[in-house]
Amino acid sequence: MLVIPAIDLRDGRVVRLRQGDFAQSREFALDPLALASDYAQAGATWLHVVDLDGARAGTPRQLDLIGRLAQSGLRVQAGGGVRSVDDVQRLFDAGVARVVVGSIAAREPNTVAAWLDRFGAARLCVALDLRLGGDGHWYPALDAWQTESRIDFTHLLERLLAAGLQHVLCTDIEHDGMRAGPNLTLYRLLAARWPQIAWIASGGVRDRADVEALAGTGVAACVAGTALLEGSLSLEELRACQPVA
Repeated sequence: MLVIPAIDLRDGRVVRLRQGDFAQSREFALDPLALASDYAQAGATWLHVVDLDGARAGTPRQLDLIGRLAQSGLRVQAGGGVRSVDDVQRLFDAGVARVVVGSIAAREPNTVAAWLDRFGAARLCVALDLRLGGDGHWYPALDAWQTESRIDFTHLLERLLAAGLQHVLCTDIEHDGMRAGPNLTLYRLLAARWPQIAWIASGGVRDRADVEALAGTGVAACVAGTALLEGSLSLEELRACQPVA
């Protein structure tokens, strides 16, 4: 299964948040460009980049750095604060291969449906950041996870599938940054209900065993952030996890 290294950027620095909480930000003394190079040398083919400043501001803020990461030899999928077609185009102009859209997809699915038609489904990925409600239903969080919603994500998916949606990055917020393992049950259910979607699992990956467990759920790929930064998923294991071309 494809493992996609993740780099979260805050003011140009590599950081990780705990459950999306900006007050619980952990900074790593690593150069993002050197880190991307290490991942490329370890056999990674994609890099997942989150512009946390952009996510808070509601428009991409680190386009220059993202553009340089897009020249690292990796195909970059990037998001954070994408709210307009101009935001999407600026990321493509910076060299991004696939743009990740989140809150705008939940609030304005018709807008994102038009982008799928304009740019092509292979070049867009919808970020579905889910939190389990007290009623037992899953709801997407918005605005860098700062805003709760009661949006029915199943209706959202069906609308975007009709427009050609192919890629969905799904995060169980409660597992993100918690080092407790991914929510295998959630990903198994999603992949079974919508097998036509190339699901990318995000949140909770600790080691190679978690990657192998996720492979059994039916998802197409997973994102690994903290595990790679801390070394519990080594660069050698990253290479071994990549699918054979």
